[in-house]
Amino acid sequence: MLEHTDILIIGAGVVGCALARALSLRTDAQILVAERACDVAEGASKANSGIVHAGFDALPGSEKARLNVKGAAMYPALCRELGVPYRQCGALVTAFSEAERATLEKLLRQGEENGVAGLRIVEREELRALEPNLSPEAVCALEAPTAGIVSPYELVYALADHAALNGVSFLFDTPVIGIEKTPGGWLAVTPDGDIACRCVVNCAGIDSARLHGQVSAKPLHITPRRGQYHVLDHPETPVFRHTMFQCPTAMGKGVLVTPTVHGNVLLGPTAEDISDGFDTATTAEGLAEVCETARKTWPALSTRTAVTNFSGVRAHEDGGDFVIGQAAPHCWEAVGIESPGLTSAPALAEELAAAICAAEGMTEKAETVPPLKREKPFNEMTPEEQAEAIRRDPLNGRLICRCEVVTEAEIRAAIRRPVGARTVDGVKRRCRAGMGRCQGGFCAPRVVEILSEELGIPMTAVTKGGGASRMLVGEI
Repeated sequence: MLEHTDILIIGAGVVGCALARALSLRTDAQILVAERACDVAEGASKANSGIVHAGFDALPGSEKARLNVKGAAMYPALCRELGVPYRQCGALVTAFSEAERATLEKLLRQGEENGVAGLRIVEREELRALEPNLSPEAVCALEAPTAGIVSPYELVYALADHAALNGVSFLFDTPVIGIEKTPGGWLAVTPDGDIACRCVVNCAGIDSARLHGQVSAKPLHITPRRGQYHVLDHPETPVFRHTMFQCPTAMGKGVLVTPTVHGNVLLGPTAEDISDGFDTATTAEGLAEVCETARKTWPALSTRTAVTNFSGVRAHEDGGDFVIGQAAPHCWEAVGIESPGLTSAPALAEELAAAICAAEGMTEKAETVPPLKREKPFNEMTPEEQAEAIRRDPLNGRLICRCEVVTEAEIRAAIRRPVGARTVDGVKRRCRAGMGRCQGGFCAPRVVEILSEELGIPMTAVTKGGGASRMLVGEI
């Protein structure tokens, strides 16, 4: 037996970590999160557009529509509480012909039915004033002022940290192969031993339909849908103030051009149905498609400032909606959580946690621990604040990442968090060391050194992203 717990959550993406946090604030029950990867947010939760959607494009009456609007309303307060970068920049869905205007009008009516506030059609002249870099071919756009942008992986890290502070345990490199019923609950089978639990929650993303099939006769099927992206370096002046969408298609919301909360420009995604849900390769064809389509919005687009590209795979359930609730006695699930899953996650987690605690008779928690106070990033400080930060901790005077202006103190803090970094990529996404134009070419050796010191492991054991991705092959 590997572990025993009251509640086992399978999957440490945004849904699994939001649920772990919500449960940890409600109940004293033992909670364990099992994750197949080496860290939280290693699946779709780290590789998406980072958009907090307004909720106009989800089908009225669907779980996607309801939870999207409810979740979006929670974001400002949630991100303030957790210290996560968030900006309500609004979104524009652009029509490039009068024929596409009908699509915008349909989205407007749909959004109003879903309860989205502030939607309106913006005509050509005002649109050009709002976004001077937009193609002159644009006829009009649907404006959604409640849409926003967030750092998706930083949100998951903060959710996981807060959950851990309130007693949640995390088990990494632990894929759940199967779920078996026992007289006292459920048994999750893993390569390293079984996990016994009173109650299990399937938040396994791409793998969620397979696990569902082991506990329920109701068929569900996930089609893995890959999206590829380009990331451009910080422009001197913002290219667009809003998140810029094109009219959606049956495959999704289409290729967007958006600022990120850290000042980059993000282009993508594609929408490719693939057979292998863990294939996050990028392709020349896919990345070329992103650029070609994005130029419809931004004709002056150049990839000369591209710093990286990536892809993520979303879990499209063939029924087209989220599947949330009880799959079997003492077995709960959140299946097919694709876009707007990031937006919906806070609301989904609150509702599912309440349902689990009520149905399973979980003991109520008397006291909770508040989230950690997040320090202001060194690269956002004034010179006076930076001088004070160095006075408090001299390691803030050692600049490790030149591109993103990240100090040694910040890197060590990223490793020492409640659910801290264990890999070079884990450091990169927690404090941005290696996120800049050289993509770690300058700072990676020192990051490896710091990880080795903090974790008490040889430098040759430090990996880029877990598994066999070792940064060094030996010593000389």
